[in-house]
Amino acid sequence: MPVEFKDYYKVLGVPRTASGDDIRKAFRKLARIYHPDVAKDKKGAEEKFKEINEAYEVLGDADKRKKYDELGADWKSGGARPGPGGQAYRTHSWRTGEPGAEGFEFGGTGFSDFFEQFFGGGGRFGGGRGRGGFAEPETEKGQDVEAVLMVTLEEAMKGAIRPITLRRNTACPECHGTGAKGRQVCPSCFGTGQVTATENYKVKIPPGVRDGQRLRLTGQGEPGMGGGPRGDLYLRVRMASHPDYRVEGGDLYYDLDLAPWEAALGAKVSVPLLSGSLSIKIPPGTQNGQRLRIKDRGLPGRGGESGDLYVVARIQMPKETTEKEKALWEQLSRESHFNPRV
Repeated sequence: MPVEFKDYYKVLGVPRTASGDDIRKAFRKLARIYHPDVAKDKKGAEEKFKEINEAYEVLGDADKRKKYDELGADWKSGGARPGPGGQAYRTHSWRTGEPGAEGFEFGGTGFSDFFEQFFGGGGRFGGGRGRGGFAEPETEKGQDVEAVLMVTLEEAMKGAIRPITLRRNTACPECHGTGAKGRQVCPSCFGTGQVTATENYKVKIPPGVRDGQRLRLTGQGEPGMGGGPRGDLYLRVRMASHPDYRVEGGDLYYDLDLAPWEAALGAKVSVPLLSGSLSIKIPPGTQNGQRLRIKDRGLPGRGGESGDLYVVARIQMPKETTEKEKALWEQLSRESHFNPRV
């Protein structure tokens, strides 16, 4: 099946000339609408949330955006992203939610095939022993499976139980994994000993889970050979982009827009938290880009210690001023001794 080109600018509703700040604002606006915890239309919101996360993953990163822009109309000439030995990575897909319900559907990176070919490493089989050589054992443990699970910041903060529907290979029930029925090739699996099946179970996402961390599900990998035990399933956590926060390890970063006079004179402002809000004091003389640390407001840690929340000051200048405001600025320029170039 041909890979569909993704117009990430169209997904975020911005022109190709959009600045990084415009892209960030567009993502934040859409993420607030389609975030699975707040969206009213659950049926289409989660797929849209995944789509805008994919677009922001590329356009919000300077290097990935440059690569994407260089692809242009000739994106197909980039070729498919090969796996080991020249073969494409094998991936699994699953849907969260109760059986039959709408939910996130992930395959490989949890993003589209187009993204996986050019920007991401997909989940793949790994860890299983090879089956070559002359002294192959009679029984062999099944291969481990690795794939990617997108986790929201809210889930990482509090933990969650995620219903998962996993589609993968399993031992053929007709021949019990032997590949033969009687003296004939098994008609159900065509001699492979394996068939594709869908299984439903629940995954525990622990509080404080980190981006890149692997969650192990023992015995949920590929079936073994010759009656050997099953391999394990590893879900590599991929943190979904959040409209308000950036996540770095266990710390959270929030960009706080300030008026020039708030930064100069100091102020009390309200900062949104994942639940509720927090009033903080902006000290007089706050500089653009200055970080204000709020201890223990980040992700929980294993030892009982939590990360921190860093509020990053972003001083915004008014684009338009009234005549009265202009007169006040001019008065300030005459009376102030401050020179930013000294």
